[in-house]
Amino acid sequence: MITDDDYLYYVGRALDGIAGIVAGLGDRLANVRPPIPGANSPYALLTHCLGVTDYWAGHVVAGREVDRDAEFTGAGPVAPLLERVAHVRARLAEDLRAADPAAAVRHTPPDSYLGPDRPMTQGAALLHVYEELAQHHGQMEILRDVILAAAAEEPR
Repeated sequence: MITDDDYLYYVGRALDGIAGIVAGLGDRLANVRPPIPGANSPYALLTHCLGVTDYWAGHVVAGREVDRDAEFTGAGPVAPLLERVAHVRARLAEDLRAADPAAAVRHTPPDSYLGPDRPMTQGAALLHVYEELAQHHGQMEILRDVILAAAAEEPR
């Protein structure tokens, strides 16, 4: 069975990777939407990742009320968003330590949230957090590459 520390290590690697890309892009490029239909800016994608973590660990597992408004429309300076990353990571650690992996979730997500299509335990909901962060980390790497390539082609 995975330990809390192991879980936080791998979730932290994914979240740190996403946040590191946003930090590396800086305020201007982190807020750019690449010319791909339906693509989000790196800032908005990181905002979404924080919302996913808060929702699935904080609401579904821990039972807190959370607000997911504006996840994909987020924009702004990078520094406050990175501060929020640290806050969400700390809260995730608290939620994880209070969780009972075999117990039922405290709130069942709506079907529209595209989580697992079966009844979940708290452990499964926490695994879904890792699933989302890992896939979005890969997505963020592609976003970064597309944005940097476009920026390199801009006239100076």
